[in-house]
Amino acid sequence: MSKWNKAQKWESGWWGNCINTYGEEEKQLLYADRMGLVKVHNHISPYNFDMRDRRILDIGGGPASLLLKCVNVKGFVVDPILQYVPNWVKLRYSEAGIGFVEGPGENGLEWETRFDEVWLYNVLQHTEDPEAIIVNARASGDVIRIFEWIDTPVNIGHIHTLTEEKLNEWLGGYGKVEQLDGYQGCYGKCFYGIFPA
Repeated sequence: MSKWNKAQKWESGWWGNCINTYGEEEKQLLYADRMGLVKVHNHISPYNFDMRDRRILDIGGGPASLLLKCVNVKGFVVDPILQYVPNWVKLRYSEAGIGFVEGPGENGLEWETRFDEVWLYNVLQHTEDPEAIIVNARASGDVIRIFEWIDTPVNIGHIHTLTEEKLNEWLGGYGKVEQLDGYQGCYGKCFYGIFPA
């Protein structure tokens, strides 16, 4: 079994039945802020992002994509973990009008039209080829919004150590780097930014 396949098995065990994803969703609110998304209150919840009918591709969004907190969005999720999650997760995406592919983002992804934005957050350490993911993101959309952990050691679920230098090179620009010390459950050194594809 390859390192990537072992990582997928580990990741599916980490998500389990996907019933309580609050911890991950709390972190996503920090990721969204750093990626330049602005929260709006719809008189029911303050945790909404109005995407103004933009087409968004979320590569690696997993069973609790940020797209589920978006309004006025045409969203699509690509993630191999979706083949391991309970069926109700897929039904939730369908009910929300979010399309999905149960496969890796390294695959040659072909779309009828380009996406306005591609989102990558806390995903590249889990992939087989992080550079290929960014190549596909650039080919699929006009803008890339990204949040990734950098300089973290490799383990069974995180099979790459990402660096600021590599991400800047792959993205063709310069991201911001910040050390987080527990805010919204986030610890470590992160890289984020908005990049033209």
